[in-house]
Amino acid sequence: MAAGAMALDLMTLLDAPGVGPSRVRKVLRKWERSDAASPILDGRTLRETLTESQVGALPMCRARVERQADDLRKKNIHAISIVDAEYPAALRGLLGDDAPLVLLCMGNLELLHRPGAGFCGSREASEKGLATARDCAGLLAGEGVNIVSGFAAGVDMNAHRAALTVGGTTTIVLAEGILRFRVKSEIRGEWDESRVLVVSEFGANLAWSVSNAMRRNRTICGLAQALILIEARSTGGSIQAGRDALRLGLPLFAAVYEGMPESATGNEELLGQGARRLLKSRALNRPNIQPILDVIRAVRPFAGPSAERSRVAV
Repeated sequence: MAAGAMALDLMTLLDAPGVGPSRVRKVLRKWERSDAASPILDGRTLRETLTESQVGALPMCRARVERQADDLRKKNIHAISIVDAEYPAALRGLLGDDAPLVLLCMGNLELLHRPGAGFCGSREASEKGLATARDCAGLLAGEGVNIVSGFAAGVDMNAHRAALTVGGTTTIVLAEGILRFRVKSEIRGEWDESRVLVVSEFGANLAWSVSNAMRRNRTICGLAQALILIEARSTGGSIQAGRDALRLGLPLFAAVYEGMPESATGNEELLGQGARRLLKSRALNRPNIQPILDVIRAVRPFAGPSAERSRVAV
């Protein structure tokens, strides 16, 4: 596993009983101000921030993390801390103090820094909604945009698969630990490790949960320069991802087409709050992706599709 000392140190702190991300960020800020010349686990800032029992538990936590690191190394999983140069600046910049402290990554690490479009939507989207997701993701991937989504059934899976089908790239953001990841049968035929990145911000063996999924959706926003919403209900993870995008100032595009199911009330709600309409191009009879390309390129200029694909193959 390519893991710097800081990634392992932060994983050790997060493993300590009663120590969550906010407490670790406090330790990290104090360390940066005073003890940055020494390892974070050796600094006096620990005793100022953690309880005596938490500090006493750190050697055992370190041993557990190092055993886990062996499991990650065997699967070629990389641990990247928020202070490492490899950490995506866009994610850190958009989420600020909510940015994940450690990312566990497997696959093409270049995709952490590739211009991307996030996709979210219902697990039970209509066939028209799924077709819209496939068309939009495929068209964007063909233009060199990395497709970022959460690997759930429905919209997510159709977006990932469409990107790979056209020879593009995709990032899978998990709502569970990365050691639980398995390639699903729906996408196995298109799978190409050189064009996929799997990312998790959670403990390597942590099970899926609703709260993890909500946090994962914010990370999807942070790894993209625009978010595309397909058939969101008025409650649940998809509409919350849209709300998060608007709150963070990330361009949000909500699909609009004839025959939208009654369950997709979240799209109209978010359009009333500042989302932009994703409409169909009459000339192509497919989604008009030009406004999405415009906002992505305004934030992250990038080369055309042929150049992007050649870089993936290296």
